[in-house]
Amino acid sequence: MIELAHTSAAGPDALGAAYRLLEEVFEGEFGAADWEHSLGGMHAFAWEGDTLVGHGSVVQRRLLHNGRALRCGYVEGVAVRAAHRRRGHGSDVMAALESVIHTAYDLGALGTTEDGEPLYRARGWRRWTGPLAALTPDGIRETPEEAGAVYVLPGVMPLDLSAALTCDWRDGDVW
Repeated sequence: MIELAHTSAAGPDALGAAYRLLEEVFEGEFGAADWEHSLGGMHAFAWEGDTLVGHGSVVQRRLLHNGRALRCGYVEGVAVRAAHRRRGHGSDVMAALESVIHTAYDLGALGTTEDGEPLYRARGWRRWTGPLAALTPDGIRETPEEAGAVYVLPGVMPLDLSAALTCDWRDGDVW
């Protein structure tokens, strides 16, 4: 079962379960800054009975593209417990998040690993091929190390995937 809830309505039990799930799935590579990036938007919780088996969230960010500041639904904290993979939980979590993106944002975006890439590609997400950057407190800083890892879900705004894309600033991983 998928439960869709805003951070403010999710409650400490669900949020705590999500944080523990992300720590487990990412094997120590998920920290406080990553969790902070997952908060403040809508969460999709995948439950099997009382056990949280999957999670993802979508938060608002601004992306600069072709001279426009676009409202972006940025996907964070997507994970499914190893013992529950290949049962559709990841797709169900993404379907819930994508419904939020399609109704509230100009586009969706996310940063992925090689492991996550097949899920997103199969769902219509497209790899960004143009240069990437972040709008930092010191100005625009290119982020070439993220090349190939940023995917977008086009919405109503036309996108040139080979043009520059700049994200807003945040602590930790900017993409």
